[in-house]
Amino acid sequence: MIQQFISALGQYGIAAVACNVLLNQLGLPIPAVPTLVLAGAIAANGQLPLGWLFLVAVGACVAADCGWYGVGEKYGIRVLKTLCRISLEPDSCVNETQSQFDRWGVNSLVIAKFVPGWATIAPPLAGALRIGRLRFIGLSTLAAMLWAGAGLLAGVLFRSQIERLLVRLDQIGSIALAAASAALAAYVGYKWWERRRFYKMLRMARISVEELHQLIQSGTEPLIIDVRSATARALEPRWIPGALHISLSDVGVHLEGLPRDRDIILYCTCPSEASAARVAKILMNHGFKRVRPLHGGLDAWVAAGHTVGQPDGVSQISDA
Repeated sequence: MIQQFISALGQYGIAAVACNVLLNQLGLPIPAVPTLVLAGAIAANGQLPLGWLFLVAVGACVAADCGWYGVGEKYGIRVLKTLCRISLEPDSCVNETQSQFDRWGVNSLVIAKFVPGWATIAPPLAGALRIGRLRFIGLSTLAAMLWAGAGLLAGVLFRSQIERLLVRLDQIGSIALAAASAALAAYVGYKWWERRRFYKMLRMARISVEELHQLIQSGTEPLIIDVRSATARALEPRWIPGALHISLSDVGVHLEGLPRDRDIILYCTCPSEASAARVAKILMNHGFKRVRPLHGGLDAWVAAGHTVGQPDGVSQISDA
């Protein structure tokens, strides 16, 4: 069975690599690195043209990235929320990608393909931020060259070891397939359990938009904290008037300065108020009692038609 796969890859290698890489970069759970490594090993034996393999792999990457960039450019933060909502790792999806953009800027696109999950989120995020098509294509091409080149080069350098491994796998045949299937099932099961645990953590008491509005109108003066990252605020520049900007990564620095005798309301723009819930959990673990995420986050506040702060410094009534 292994030998049949190798034979098919040797015969249809260029098309197979292009298709595999394209589907992988579009976000389907189809691993492409093993195919690149194996194709590199086959090319090292003269059965496939290494240069063409490299070109089609890079082309497939850039094509998928440009497609995602266009989606992000058109739909903005909405597509990011959708991708994070269906991700097996919604926590890291919400926080890690934006934090990397905060730290490294758009140049982080160059290493995005080496980080699981990030490769799919980074291109639409770049589109939503409108970094410019030519700049994006340049960074995407460089990233694709490094990623595809690394996979193919690994196959070339370790072709003898790969050949021995394939012979061994062919000998044990169905056992190897069963073991690989079991490992994949275990990985997906573990990520699903982590996802369930994450959403269970999110099920804490929340405050509704109208309750918060009433608190503000009554003169209670709750402390409102915008926990969005700088990238998230760039995607949605409006905010609730009077809110402090303390991102998830900076919470520890500000713990001592937060009041314990006031209601603390946290909001963000991520699915299920994930970042706000995480900050609330951190504050509660440090003894804060009156902490609640805003149900629906900033989106719900805007949808309700309440006053929002604008980048020009003038507070306006949001479009309901």
